[in-house]
Amino acid sequence: MNVPVVWENRVRFEETDMQDVVFYANYVTFQDETFSAFLREIGYSYEDVASAGWDMHVVNVDMDYRGQATFADELVHGYRIERIGESSMTGEYVARRADDGELLAEGTVTHVAIDSETGEPTRIPDSFRSAVADFQDTPPEES
Repeated sequence: MNVPVVWENRVRFEETDMQDVVFYANYVTFQDETFSAFLREIGYSYEDVASAGWDMHVVNVDMDYRGQATFADELVHGYRIERIGESSMTGEYVARRADDGELLAEGTVTHVAIDSETGEPTRIPDSFRSAVADFQDTPPEES
């Protein structure tokens, strides 16, 4: 499955731990930055979400760690929506070292669409679904 690279970063010293590797929890932050970049890439920013009267709340994160990154490593991060349901979507995330392509972390994150006024789950808009399908090589599974 092709997971397009949408965000790149260089590991900062503050993101490493006593073992001189990226502290595991920082990959969740990297995933969140990657999701924000994904939204920009598909032309549907957080501002667009807010102006359409909905929001996205994270309800689940699953992360597997496959390798180690150290201070000053350049990383590339990929993201794609693998499944869209009525009000939820699950995205696939991967992090790799830029110079050798080593897989460092991979996982999924599930968001639920929330009506901004009521705070209740709402249908993910067709405009968002179309933006995702137009960007990805493989459209997300609908459930």
